[in-house]
This record gives sequence, C-alpha cells and structure tokens, in this order.
Amino acid sequence: MYDEWVKSVPLDTEAAVAFLAELAGSGPVLELAIGTGRIALPLAERGIDVRGIDASEAMVARLRAKPGGDRIPVSIGDFADVGVEADFTLIYVVFSTLFALQTQEAQVRCFENVAAHLADGGAFVVEAFVPDLTRFDRDQRIETERVGLGDVWLGLARHHPAEQRVESQHVHISADGMRLLPVQIRYAYPSELDLMARLAGLALRDRFDGWKRAAFTGSTGTCVSVYGRAV
Repeated sequence: MYDEWVKSVPLDTEAAVAFLAELAGSGPVLELAIGTGRIALPLAERGIDVRGIDASEAMVARLRAKPGGDRIPVSIGDFADVGVEADFTLIYVVFSTLFALQTQEAQVRCFENVAAHLADGGAFVVEAFVPDLTRFDRDQRIETERVGLGDVWLGLARHHPAEQRVESQHVHISADGMRLLPVQIRYAYPSELDLMARLAGLALRDRFDGWKRAAFTGSTGTCVSVYGRAV
C-alpha cells in the first residue's frame, strides 16, 4: 500500500533529492529504510552510488520491480544496526522513519552505528517531524484523512507521553471491506536528536525547516538535520 498511500502526502521529493545529492560527493551513500526507492532511485539516476538497508522484503521487492531498482544493493535487516561493510560520504533517513525505531536505546544505537560508517567529512541527514502534542485530546486522536465516492480513510491514534510513543491505525473502508494499516513510532524532539548525535561523537552542522534550506523555526512541523563528526 505504501506507494499508493504516499501519493496523498505532500512530499517535496525533488527538493530532497537535490539536497542529498549536494552532500553525496563522490559517494557511496546509504539510505536507512530505503523502502520502495522514492529517494534512492532518483539519486541513482544522477549517477550516485546508492545503497540501502531495510527490514521489509516486500518493500524491497517493490523497489526491485522499478526501473533501475535491481541495480541498487540492499541489505535486509534492522537499519539501527547499519549492517553493511563500507564507509559512506552520506547516510540519510527520511520521512520521520527514524521514529520507527521503538525505543530511545534503538535510536541511540542507530546514531552510534551511523557514526562508525561515516567517511571523513561525511554527513548524516535526518528528516523528521517536530512533535506537536496539541494534536491529541486526552492523549488520543481521531481524524478523517480522506473521503472518496467509494471509500474513506480514517486515522486513529493513542499517545503515550511518558514513553514518547504513538500507536496508530490508518483505517481504509470501502465496498471491498475494511483494512487496518498500523503504525507505531517513538518520537524525539530536535534537541534529543542532537544529544543522541553527541553521544555518538557527532555534532549538528545545519538544521532547516525543510529540504529547501529555509531557516529552522519549527513552524512547518518538519526538521531536516545535518550531522557530522564532532571536532
């Protein structure tokens, strides 16, 4: 469902690819949670040596079925482990997928393993949402995401503030029946990401409101952070 669902999300893929290509240098680069290749494929089309890691064999199969997807090396596994044998000029994770790691420990481990695979002068880029707890009423949320002539999408979520976790369901109801698409995340604020980086020997280089390098204010709800080795 991912490729179909993501079409309804306002994503600036072109700007993201341009941003990352500028940091890639001579490569190689590694995408954590490469998925179906929304970012990796256009980067590879620019001649950049892109590699990936993902836990979902089904997502990677979708990548493989796309033009050029069979030429991108992908390791199957937990992206927090960065289970590859190489150093990279750029490692990146987009679309708040870092938060798919369910604990602070896993997120810290990810930063540590990224640091171990960064080439000298390399960058780690994290795109993530800025948490907005006003979205929840009594730590829960129900919303109508989309309404069509023959179907409806609903979003239901429960917030666990002490653990910074959100359990949610995207519910698709149509004439064919009902389908549940669960999502579970553990969110972190930008300052916490910076602390994770510091623990891994990294430091914040830049932070923007989005891929077009607007000054970070938090007003857009999106945060693009660029980390490098601490000096």
